[in-house]
Amino acid sequence: MHSGKGCPILGAGGHFMRKTVRTTIFILLFLTLGVSTALLAYLHFGAADSGNLSGEWTAELDMTEQAAVTAFIWLRDIEAVSVTLEETESRMQGLAVQVELSFEQTSRQGGTFRSSVLPESYEACRQAAYEALAEEFRALLAERIRMAGYGDVDGAAAEALTEETFGMSTVSWLMSCGPALMPSLEELQAVYDGSGTYETADGILARQFESGAFVGTKEERYILKDSDLILSGENDASGSGGSEPDSEYRKKALTGKHL
Repeated sequence: MHSGKGCPILGAGGHFMRKTVRTTIFILLFLTLGVSTALLAYLHFGAADSGNLSGEWTAELDMTEQAAVTAFIWLRDIEAVSVTLEETESRMQGLAVQVELSFEQTSRQGGTFRSSVLPESYEACRQAAYEALAEEFRALLAERIRMAGYGDVDGAAAEALTEETFGMSTVSWLMSCGPALMPSLEELQAVYDGSGTYETADGILARQFESGAFVGTKEERYILKDSDLILSGENDASGSGGSEPDSEYRKKALTGKHL
């Protein structure tokens, strides 16, 4: 039989164990609360920052492939000369039209926006495209003259022959009578120009166009990383047209320019 003297010792041990368990639980709860608080703070402030699109952004619409393919199809119809798509593409590099997109955030998840194609950028791109086409046209014209037995002709002589025949430079003649290497400025403006309101939620940017040729909603997935804004998966939610040709593009913030 056990004596009663052992009971106080067991009681003291049990009290010590209960105190240790309570202390451990308190520490775990404190750490959990700290982590939860930090996580909530990150979600509140970090998520808000990551969704702040305020500022001015630029996108570059790549026109190189369309211009090169169109030029190649037109050039290959020149009688008795050989041309490849690779040769045409090598002359047409870096053809791009700039689009400006500005946001002014007026609430936590939305605000107003304005988008427009830069006419001066369009004209510069169009000029570069036709200058590249003219360069290849002069080379093929010189080759055609040589094959016809009239001797070697350089680029300057081919240019002079074009001016004498058509009364204008090769570039001007191609712009007037040659293929349409790019969409017209009006066609691009009908797709990209406009203003209205926007909202962001769950990685989706919804823009409600209230002015411009297209009136409706466009939804895109977006990623905001440093000075880059990536929009992809464009979807015309209104079903009334206005879808942008490029489903994914990148816009870089213009340094020092904010709304």
